[in-house]
Amino acid sequence: MRAPERVAALVVQNGDIYEDELGPKYGALKEYWANPTPEGRARLWEAVTEEGLREEFVGEVDDRLVEKISPDLWKLSWPLLSSPRRREIMVGLMEGLRENLDWFPRYQEYLRKHRPPTLIAWGPQDGYMPEGAARAYLRDLPEAELHLLDGGHWLLETHLEEVVALVRDFLSQVHVRQPSH
Repeated sequence: MRAPERVAALVVQNGDIYEDELGPKYGALKEYWANPTPEGRARLWEAVTEEGLREEFVGEVDDRLVEKISPDLWKLSWPLLSSPRRREIMVGLMEGLRENLDWFPRYQEYLRKHRPPTLIAWGPQDGYMPEGAARAYLRDLPEAELHLLDGGHWLLETHLEEVVALVRDFLSQVHVRQPSH
């Protein structure tokens, strides 16, 4: 955002910047942000478990996609997060997500002002960022290329080949501005 002239294009994959389109999984976080009680924080702490990680990866996607998502994602992540200190850091990250919302208008203004060529590849089976979160980008980037694939938040785990093809095609059409000397 500080050097928009250096941005040739954007590829967006399940990244939210529109507060009005946050999905239902943000509900518990929004409640906590509005009223950060010790009990609410304890619920965040309780969510940082191996089963909680599994739920993050496979919780919203159709059963037929679950088999495409390797259990290694949560099985290998959990040992890295299982210590009390690391769980505390993870809870702090969830608390800090509230600050992201303050940046959303700045991101939107950047898009409106600079209109970078944009590819949006989205998995709408996402409890945090459903289909409406993808379509919201078109408010500020009506020329953006939007692809809703049959997947979820971890779209690259289930649709890597499709996304790679979309990105290659999109980037082959982007005209890169040459820096002036």
